[in-house]
Amino acid sequence: MVHELGSSRNALRRGTAVALALSVAFASVSPVAAQSFSDRFKSLFGGKSDEDPAQPKPAPGQPAADDDLDCPQVTVRAGASTYAVGATGKPAVGNEVRFQATITKMARECVRNGGDITARIGIQGRVIAGPAGAPASVDVPLRFAVVQGGVGEKVIASKAYRTTVGMSEGGSVPFTFVAEDLSYPVPSAATADSYIFYVGFDPQALSPEPKARPKKK
Repeated sequence: MVHELGSSRNALRRGTAVALALSVAFASVSPVAAQSFSDRFKSLFGGKSDEDPAQPKPAPGQPAADDDLDCPQVTVRAGASTYAVGATGKPAVGNEVRFQATITKMARECVRNGGDITARIGIQGRVIAGPAGAPASVDVPLRFAVVQGGVGEKVIASKAYRTTVGMSEGGSVPFTFVAEDLSYPVPSAATADSYIFYVGFDPQALSPEPKARPKKK
């Protein structure tokens, strides 16, 4: 009886040790992967928080940039937070969805150069395979814009981009993209507070560029 009890206790200890080892192993894999991805995104903006990255030092002779004045907040454009693609000739609904992309985080920084501001805007997102099966890689269309809000919203600058995301067997892949070249004139003090950066998906960004018309001789 004593021997059986001792064997049971040893088995229980071994089982507990194995379960603990597995839990530690899984815990070490998931956070490390998430941390490395988060670090990659943060490194694009100097290592501080995603929402409020450190402002770069101005060039010699240039005035220091004021974050509140010169670097508008960034937000996702209403109706442009997701991008879904369906099977050929089918709407992206239910079982016909091949994949869907979403934006999860955003960051921005601004540099003033004379009379212009160049914004560096980054997004972090995820592409998830749908029931219809995603291809090996997907093209994600994006648009970043500087907008003066208020009555009669005014687009100051807008640019389309595209990035390719390789899919994995797991069917859920994170991605990052940084627009480096969105420039616009320094706003006046009276209008600066109404400026905002919009980001979002724009399927038109996948359309080929229109061919230039030949010049008449």
